[in-house]
Amino acid sequence: MLNSLDIAKRPEDTRVVVAMSGGVDSSVVAGLLARQGYDVVGVTLQLYDHGEATHRKGACCAGQDIHDARRVAATLGIPHYVLDYEERFKRSVIAPFANAYQQGETPVPCIACNQSVKFVDLMEVARDLGADVLATGHYVQSRLGEDGRRQLFRPVDAERDQTYFLFATTQSQLDFLRFPLGGMPKAEVRELARDMGLEIAEKHDSQDICFVPQGKYADIIRKMHPEAAAQGEIVHLDGRVLGTHEGIVNYTIGQRKGLGVAAAEPLYVIKLEHKTGRVIVGPREALKTHTVRLRDVNWLGARPLAELSAGNGAPVEVKVRSTRGPQPAVVQMRGDDVFVTLVSGEYGISPGQACVFYADDTPTSEVWGGGFIAEAVPQVFAAA
Repeated sequence: MLNSLDIAKRPEDTRVVVAMSGGVDSSVVAGLLARQGYDVVGVTLQLYDHGEATHRKGACCAGQDIHDARRVAATLGIPHYVLDYEERFKRSVIAPFANAYQQGETPVPCIACNQSVKFVDLMEVARDLGADVLATGHYVQSRLGEDGRRQLFRPVDAERDQTYFLFATTQSQLDFLRFPLGGMPKAEVRELARDMGLEIAEKHDSQDICFVPQGKYADIIRKMHPEAAAQGEIVHLDGRVLGTHEGIVNYTIGQRKGLGVAAAEPLYVIKLEHKTGRVIVGPREALKTHTVRLRDVNWLGARPLAELSAGNGAPVEVKVRSTRGPQPAVVQMRGDDVFVTLVSGEYGISPGQACVFYADDTPTSEVWGGGFIAEAVPQVFAAA
């Protein structure tokens, strides 16, 4: 007989390490599992400097959040450990983020954090503590398939869907992870927090990237790559030089506001040339992209990607932004390269973003993995 975590042990004989961020979701996970009789141990990672993060609302991994996680653990009566991972975080998340941004990409640091610190280092800690599984407060679902392989699915609460940030989870990691909130709406989670008597029941969800105060990406990049603030030309697609800028670090693909040039028509950033330092601008239609090439693809589907996409490619649903729903696409392999063609196209796709695969368009469809966008050529350049 398997318990509710699909482990062939009694709950009291099953050790679960819960990644506790100090927020409502991970706190409720710890409380639920403790209620069910599991041997629960809470672990919080200190990822960013307390002095810079403590007084900012809406950022995870800050000093207040660590304090909140400690209080929740005390209320629940479970052991709790805080681990200092600041140096590892800087090396594995902040530095690659700055490097990618400096080269004109739009990286997603929360994916990198899950890939390295949370789902590698924290898993190692969990195993060292004798855990059978590591549980998190992410809004995704996982369950055993008929073939014994653990599968990843979108959550019941579509507004909280975090599968975009977890596409890089490997099969071996997925086998060790559990996501108890995937089948619940957020309102129910908050109600459970109140029922458990947790002081953080009304705490706001984190929104900022923890190491980017007030969302000012450029400040971080300038600090680590001063050369990214070098002046350069703002050039229209037709070749006209419209003005100068104070560094490509201040621009992202698809940006409209704050370009620093006057024009009769609305202009958008179409391309960033980090080698020449030029910012290419043009009309919105010039942003439309149909095909992207991926790198570092992580495949979670039952059939091998090469087999599934043979011939004319495999129909899939994909997300190229965390805030949008999946859209129809076709995935193909050409040699070792993986290409995704978006049936309707998408505006403002940038290298560095993620492209996540879904089996179909149902609300709780299976996640087949995904990859990072290595190349996204708008139609205007592809046709040139």
